Amino acid sequence: MKKTVSIVIPSFNEESNIEMIAKTIHGVMNLLPYYYRIVFVDDGSSDDSLSCLEQLAKEDEKLFYISLSRNFGHQNALKAGVDTVKDISDAVITMDGDLQHPPELLPQLLEKWEEGHDVVYTIREDDVTLSYFKKKTSKAFYSLMNKLSDVKFEPGTADFRLMDKKVVAVFSDFSENELFIRGIINWIGFDQYALHYKSNPRFSGKSKYTLSKMIRFALQGITAFSTRPLHMAIFLGVGLSLFAFIFYLGYVIYSVYFGHVISGWASVISTIVFFGGLNLTILGIIGIYIGKLFIQSKRRPNYLIKKTNFN
Repeated sequence: MKKTVSIVIPSFNEESNIEMIAKTIHGVMNLLPYYYRIVFVDDGSSDDSLSCLEQLAKEDEKLFYISLSRNFGHQNALKAGVDTVKDISDAVITMDGDLQHPPELLPQLLEKWEEGHDVVYTIREDDVTLSYFKKKTSKAFYSLMNKLSDVKFEPGTADFRLMDKKVVAVFSDFSENELFIRGIINWIGFDQYALHYKSNPRFSGKSKYTLSKMIRFALQGITAFSTRPLHMAIFLGVGLSLFAFIFYLGYVIYSVYFGHVISGWASVISTIVFFGGLNLTILGIIGIYIGKLFIQSKRRPNYLIKKTNFN
């Protein structure tokens, strides 16, 4: 009996890529002994992505779509797709919709799964086309994550992976806000295997990950798997208080010994501004964690489905 594989593809304004990636996946999967379906999750696109998906679904019985009520973000869109197919799939593969995740790697993912691995994830090798800035920021992100979190992250990992149905069942039970899926999959364990690959050039359009989105994503990842920033705030506060005490003690001794007060408004103002900024930074760190608790306490769903062709 053929096993069923669902390929979930979050999509936001990828109208020009949809038909090509579907065609490429068909070309690969038709040669393999599996029943498969391609599931696009339209994450509130403002272009004609949904119309394109509706038209293609009429002509292609293996193509399905899920349209979310608005843009909920890549991670929530990915979870919407996985949650929808969890009960009708032996394995779920997640990948991006710009063809940078090569469909040609699908047979290797499935091969390693058949060997008994529960999660087969991918690691992108260094891309010479990436800018110097993006390479450095990516490296810094993974380095910071590994220093601040008990969960270890391998540089180059992304959301291109295969999950066995038992892993999908566990993952679907997660209901936390501000999902950081690559961290969650790492955290839940099971038998995991890594495949290295070279990313393809983006087929069409521009990346939706701006610098601000990458910074926000990094903050989500750090605060989702670590409370060490709070510990750092404590150590920093104690350390600076000790430094201020020693400095003040030295100032008193100097004043008594020489019999006059040290003048200098600039140094006083600089000190006030420095400690004021430090206080705001620490309050900001605490505020992020409190904000996450506040959002989580509302128990709002991660996504809302507006339309789908799943029966």
